[in-house]
Amino acid sequence: MTRTLLWFRDDLRTADHEALLTACQRVENPGDVVALYLLDEVSPGVRPLGGAVKWWLHHALESLATDLAELGIPLLLRAGDPAEILPALAQELGAQRVQWSRRYGGPERLVDAGIKAALPEHGIEVESFNASLLHEPWTVETNTGGPYKVYTPFWKQISVRDPGTPHARPAALGTLEDAAAALPTLALGAGNLEDWELLPTRPDWAGGLRENWTPTEAGGHERLREFLAHQVQDYDDARDAPAGDGTSRISPYLRFGQLSPRQVWDAAHQQTEEAVDKFLSEIGWREFCWHLLFHFPQLPHTNLRAQFDAYPWKSRRDAPEDFHAWATGQTGFPWVDAGQRQLWKTGHMHNRVRMASASLLIKNLGIDWREGEAWFWDTLVDADSASNPANWQWVAGCGMDAAPYFRIFNPERQRERFDPRGTYVSAWIPELDSPEYAAPIVDLKASREEALEHYSQISGK
Repeated sequence: MTRTLLWFRDDLRTADHEALLTACQRVENPGDVVALYLLDEVSPGVRPLGGAVKWWLHHALESLATDLAELGIPLLLRAGDPAEILPALAQELGAQRVQWSRRYGGPERLVDAGIKAALPEHGIEVESFNASLLHEPWTVETNTGGPYKVYTPFWKQISVRDPGTPHARPAALGTLEDAAAALPTLALGAGNLEDWELLPTRPDWAGGLRENWTPTEAGGHERLREFLAHQVQDYDDARDAPAGDGTSRISPYLRFGQLSPRQVWDAAHQQTEEAVDKFLSEIGWREFCWHLLFHFPQLPHTNLRAQFDAYPWKSRRDAPEDFHAWATGQTGFPWVDAGQRQLWKTGHMHNRVRMASASLLIKNLGIDWREGEAWFWDTLVDADSASNPANWQWVAGCGMDAAPYFRIFNPERQRERFDPRGTYVSAWIPELDSPEYAAPIVDLKASREEALEHYSQISGK
């Protein structure tokens, strides 16, 4: 008997999961593969999950447990320090091998490296696999060596690479009852998801999330099929209009690994539409963000362009009223306010609106990008450790391949261009044309000039 403990993280699926498939192929009997999800909120540097992500995680784990049960694999739940829990659980189960899908953030890699070094001391083999990226960060380099810092040449290289064919879902090992009979240690308890209190209750603010999302592996595949069948042909034009349904909305499924980027890549390449290339370039941008995080692990909290350390940004404590108005959609700029209200209600904001909203906070209100990033971290269902900070640094001008700092989105012009009939803003701001709607909290022209002056000072121009 060779028993494998399979540690799930941000790879909550059963198809195109090499660690799961390999584990199942190496064994014969029910109980020879046991799955684990470990809620880690204690390891140094590992960022606690935001509220919207916790909501999704609860339902994703319920779904994963059901899908694994169909394969005859129990899912154990534990919370705490993986460096303590994982070795102890592996020994308790009599596991000879532990397998997982690799992670790419700095603190997470340190955790994994420590466990990978410790387990062999107990006679337990460790093996890791790629599940989250098309190409792992150390496999993509510039012609002179080292990581890409500009997206266009990065995309040019990976767009012609073959990421391989997605792996099939493994065959069932038996029934869950057979597995439980072979694993008496399960009597100690598989763990209770309800005890983690991932769902909001006082108050329950997740009604809009329930209305808008199906947080399951099957839900991700259904959304991808719908997009490729009906919307991708118009993606190049429709993706900038938030009033429509022109985007894929698969980002939370990628964030939790309920869809793999390789599955998306494979399904998209079966299309003949030219717009598929534009859609895939967005998958490439996600990939670029993760490569940046791997090579620059300070990305979530430190300006990648050090000159911006001298920029006189304010904290939310310095400008509490401005930050509150921005976060709650009361700035007096309908384009931004609609986006912020959409975010609070649904856990999602259209990307075109995200950029303008971030720009207003950073460049017109003068508030530190890290404050906005933290708000998105807590309210977005697709908030991840790479894309969220990379996109905020892009807007702020302090990241790699960032938008020039002097590019300041005018929310009124964005509204005129991409919502000319007012369909989007009126849907989220019912009081738009009444005296109850907020007056603008900042002068766009004056605040733009002030931001450019600050930028001129730190750039030495």
